[in-house]
Amino acid sequence: MARSALIAVGGNSLIHVGQRGTIHEQLTNAQSTARKITQLVADGWRIVITHGNGPQVGAALLRSERAAGEAYTHPLDMCVATTQSEIGYMLERGLECELRRAGFYMPVLTILTQVRVSPTDPALNNPTKPIGPYYTKKVAEEKIRSFGWTMIEDVARGYRRVVPSPEPIEVLELEVIRQVLELGIIVIALGGGGIPVIVGDDHSITGVEAVIDKDRASSLLASGLGLDCFVISTDIDQVYLNYKQPSQHGVKRATADMMEYYLKSGQFPAGSMGPKIEAATRFIRSGGKDVFITSADQLIEAIHGKAGTHITARHDHEQEP
Repeated sequence: MARSALIAVGGNSLIHVGQRGTIHEQLTNAQSTARKITQLVADGWRIVITHGNGPQVGAALLRSERAAGEAYTHPLDMCVATTQSEIGYMLERGLECELRRAGFYMPVLTILTQVRVSPTDPALNNPTKPIGPYYTKKVAEEKIRSFGWTMIEDVARGYRRVVPSPEPIEVLELEVIRQVLELGIIVIALGGGGIPVIVGDDHSITGVEAVIDKDRASSLLASGLGLDCFVISTDIDQVYLNYKQPSQHGVKRATADMMEYYLKSGQFPAGSMGPKIEAATRFIRSGGKDVFITSADQLIEAIHGKAGTHITARHDHEQEP
């Protein structure tokens, strides 16, 4: 049987450092990512694609706020919904082009995806998830005064808005995604971690002003679908210990136990690699076989064991016979 993988593409993969984030730039970057994924399809893999939307959802909010006097505004959950379609469209264009160039006439479908969160999640009162562009201190202070935003500082880049990031509990479209995948269709789903919603006792659905961590939600989806592999595409080539210190060194292969130990010892900050490691170990604990963490450029090499970080349930010599 063909192996199956969920590939979580970072929102920053579509807008590289130093780029303005124009649609042309994002389409070019999406095509590059699609080229790598097409190679996996050619090798016989069944693929589900998820993606981040940090820069894009921030831009959507900014447009809504600036046009408030002339058009209706969008709350954050609606911005997540619109960016799911926006980024799905760009990835679909890239994939359909690359698949046909490679001789494959395989359909690609973007599925609008909602994710249930708890109304009592304490994270809803504690904004931590960065979205949107970086600002100077002066502009950040103006945003706080004008819009009541919560801002955090990145010493290297400036100030950025943060919003609540509740824990994903359930992917509402799980069975739809499963059925579409079984039809041999490449699925793009769970954009931006999914649209955060609360499901009431009367089955009503209410959007939440929050953004769900894309990797945690992707881990939940990959486990729910029973996929073999979970691939996290990020902006570095592999996971590092003592990151940006003189003693920095990469982790090529590790067990979930080892990565949890490193996480608890403070190696992976909550604002960067921490959620990715949590997502990776959750997938393994839920029965997943392999997790690969690497850059989009080294996606194929990582899956072939030649790059990136490979996380498994146990070392080869510990495997059951």
